[in-house]
Amino acid sequence: MWIEKLTDGIIQLDTAIGPRYVQPNLLQRAYLLWTFRNFFSLPQQVLRPRERRLIDRLWSENRFVSLSIAGASDRPVIGRVERRMPTPAEPLPIRKPASSAKPAEQGREAASA
Repeated sequence: MWIEKLTDGIIQLDTAIGPRYVQPNLLQRAYLLWTFRNFFSLPQQVLRPRERRLIDRLWSENRFVSLSIAGASDRPVIGRVERRMPTPAEPLPIRKPASSAKPAEQGREAASA
């Protein structure tokens, strides 16, 4: 199992839109295997600064892997990083409130209240 993770392992990142998978290189996989040696899942807050920088670098390099292609779902997951917070380079989109009422109706509702 360790050899499979070392040769083909991927990292699962929990994001606001769901899990994403990234493909580290061999040296990064070896380092991450040591990080996740006792736990399958770790919150980002407990990672060391060097480990956080590695995860952020993998994220920014867009080394994402799709598990929908044939045979990709069999790839071993080295570990999971929980609740990845957005970096300043990738802010969350601002959502505008949806208003279904017309402005004239809103005025009548305010007057009756």
